[in-house]
Amino acid sequence: MTNVRAAIFASGTGSNFEAIMAQHESLGCEIALLVCDQPGAPVIEKATIKNVETFVFDAKTYESKANYEQEIISKLNDLKVTWIFLAGYMRIVGETLLDAYERQIINIHPSLLPKYPGKDAIGQAFDAGATRTGVTIHYIDEGIDTGPIIAQQELQVFPDDTRDTIQTRIQSIEHELYPKVIRQLMKSF
Repeated sequence: MTNVRAAIFASGTGSNFEAIMAQHESLGCEIALLVCDQPGAPVIEKATIKNVETFVFDAKTYESKANYEQEIISKLNDLKVTWIFLAGYMRIVGETLLDAYERQIINIHPSLLPKYPGKDAIGQAFDAGATRTGVTIHYIDEGIDTGPIIAQQELQVFPDDTRDTIQTRIQSIEHELYPKVIRQLMKSF
């Protein structure tokens, strides 16, 4: 196993967490921590089952974003984490974390950026009548889904698709693409 250590940040069910963990032995890094901003989110139990340490916080209990991000950084430093993989983390990362992990935080987004950034990208594409959408993996920066793109995979939208069918197909792509991109990044790191 490698000595590169990573953390996954997630807020919900953890389907991308599961996809990454299913291939963790071949990624070229150890998943050392799950950071979750939603106490009670299903991803926490999934991390526990996989013996991944967790740091769970409620942002409302902190004076500022900088305060909770500084606590996250302390935890990441304790575990010698050098990479962060956002996997359904529904918070905008602030400058405290960005400065500490410049070009070492990647995100997965359910659209072909720069189209449909932000929340509900699948709904945005569906409502716009898009004939194609997809998945983007990118470095994060101070903007919302504006960082340099690492990889994209396209998905054709069919006339009989619904939001649910698009989401199911998008997640299928995500679950294959994210571990593949992590593996490639770790080889070049």
